[in-house]
Amino acid sequence: MNKSKSKPKIEPRLKFELKFKLLKKIKNRIQAFLNRRPHRSFRRTKRRDYAKEFKLPGYIAFTKSVFKMIWVNRKKFIIVILLYAILTAVMVGIASEDTYNTLKDTISASSGSFFSGALGDIEKSGILFLTAFTGGISNELSEAQQIYAGILLVMAWLTNVWLLRNILAGHKIKVRDALYNAGAPILSTFMVAILLIVQLIPIAIALVGYGAASTTGLLGGGVEAMMFWIAAGLLTVLSLYWITSTIISLVVVTLPGMYPYQAIKIGGDLVVGRRLKIILRFIWMLVLLVIFWAIILIPIILLDGWLKGIWPAISWVPTVPVIILLLSSFSITWVSSYVYLLYRKVVADDAASA
Repeated sequence: MNKSKSKPKIEPRLKFELKFKLLKKIKNRIQAFLNRRPHRSFRRTKRRDYAKEFKLPGYIAFTKSVFKMIWVNRKKFIIVILLYAILTAVMVGIASEDTYNTLKDTISASSGSFFSGALGDIEKSGILFLTAFTGGISNELSEAQQIYAGILLVMAWLTNVWLLRNILAGHKIKVRDALYNAGAPILSTFMVAILLIVQLIPIAIALVGYGAASTTGLLGGGVEAMMFWIAAGLLTVLSLYWITSTIISLVVVTLPGMYPYQAIKIGGDLVVGRRLKIILRFIWMLVLLVIFWAIILIPIILLDGWLKGIWPAISWVPTVPVIILLLSSFSITWVSSYVYLLYRKVVADDAASA
């Protein structure tokens, strides 16, 4: 008979020591977390436990510095923008010209004499702009196209961040170097991006609730409407609170040898005591982006409609969808540059993060 090998028994004392070490390790980690972040939920933070200073240029001055960075290195960024736009057009596709024309005709037919004259054309262009900006004329993407779009978005982010980091370090680089070297932390970036998507769920719930409330007439007024807007506001604030540190973590995770958990921890530590100021900077960044889209796209819509009204033969040319594609590519460069330079300011800040 073959004797079965018996598993080595762990003495009760050794078991107790292992559990004690594990509990001690967990306790030390929790204590270190509490020491790094003195704020407590539903408790007023005492003045001695935090520093309010955050040395950062004003909104206009900082925006100028971001535009200056892009303008000085415009050749590199233009190549990245065009390359990303071409890859997106090939692998994902562009907005539908037929959908755009149908929407334009529908607005013209349904408005009647409401939109008349030059001012009416501008108002119709504004509606078309809002629809285009929110993706209303984009084709429905297949699962494969959604995957391609996600990969291209992450690669464009990593390429821009890699370029900015090396430019500020004083290195002489080419876009080719960024394309070959920027993709190293792609897996770590995807993991942090997944956390970002999860943190946006409260806003998604608020949007779904808004759609349901609009169809049922709940937003007509009264206590029900007030309760809905309070709940939607709290959900939005919760998502903004969460994603502020995660957006910073998307920059931290691109550092060599950085793991996702470490990046999330560092990003959270960097925004402690500065979260509201950083949120306001992000909102300012998005407002400027909308204004830039409006300045470029509305005149293009007006010019496109005027030219195609004179020469119907060129009605097939997808002018507006191509401009939307280029603006989308530029938006990634703008957001990447703004967030990265803001991250550098936060890191360089002398005030203790508390």
